[in-house]
Amino acid sequence: MHLIRGLSHLEPFKNGCVLSIGNFDGLHLGHRAVIQKLVDRGRVLGLPNVIMIFELQPLEYFLGDNAPSRLMRLREKVIEMAKLPVDNLLIVRFNREFANRDAEQFIDHILINTLNVKHLVIGDDFHFGKARRGNFAMLKEKGKQNGFTVEDTGSFQSEGLRISSTLIRDALVAGDLKQAEKLLGHCYSVCGRIAHGDKLGRTIGYPTANIKMHRKNTPVNGVFAVTMTGIDGLEFEGIANVGTRPTLDGGSKVILETHLFDFNKEIYGRYVEVHFHQKIRDELRFQSLEELKDQIVKDVAETKKIFAETKKL
Repeated sequence: MHLIRGLSHLEPFKNGCVLSIGNFDGLHLGHRAVIQKLVDRGRVLGLPNVIMIFELQPLEYFLGDNAPSRLMRLREKVIEMAKLPVDNLLIVRFNREFANRDAEQFIDHILINTLNVKHLVIGDDFHFGKARRGNFAMLKEKGKQNGFTVEDTGSFQSEGLRISSTLIRDALVAGDLKQAEKLLGHCYSVCGRIAHGDKLGRTIGYPTANIKMHRKNTPVNGVFAVTMTGIDGLEFEGIANVGTRPTLDGGSKVILETHLFDFNKEIYGRYVEVHFHQKIRDELRFQSLEELKDQIVKDVAETKKIFAETKKL
């Protein structure tokens, strides 16, 4: 996969390309179906496929801290896109200049003159350009005038529900990880590099591998049964807390702390992936460190029971 960071780094597609545009947050089953449709169309036309995403995501630009939580950070999205048959991933910076661009300018300058689009796969509810004037009908009309075709992505459903990032986000917030897994096609997970913490966990017998979430808000919060991959090709079971650690410091930064069972290796600096299997409870504030430790003992016992019962299935 060719990663293109910005329109200024784009080399023209002389013979054209097939394109899809969106956030692709979570790369859920619906997104993967869209990508496969794009790939198939590109093969028929003999053209490279291009996925255009935005950074910031548009709602993050307009709503700031009130924007919906991300299912994926940009790096996670790039890593997962690289596993799919995507030829080119174009990351466009979404800023004031881009937000104020007229819909016609977006089509003429970017789609036609810069990308030389020959076929566009897009949702029929897609809006773009200043004041969201651009829509599916405008693209269809412009396509007729300028020699490119436009195709609806269609609606992808699971058990009668339209698959969307919003639906997955709602499931995660509600602690329904099984529902999120059905829509994603895999367990919800978070990737990151293991960082040094205050090492307080090891003083009470529960050392943790800490990952800074690097996001303004997160769709998961609380204590979870998890597994971790990215270390020696193995999968390790454990328990994780996602939150601000109200008992210890009550800061504003969200941290993912994972205690792995029967594990004693030094893994600082390793890039790992934490897979969320079941929610144990919400994050709580305890009156003392001893009270926190007592609760951890109960949480660990429950988590180990969950994994044991899963293996029996």
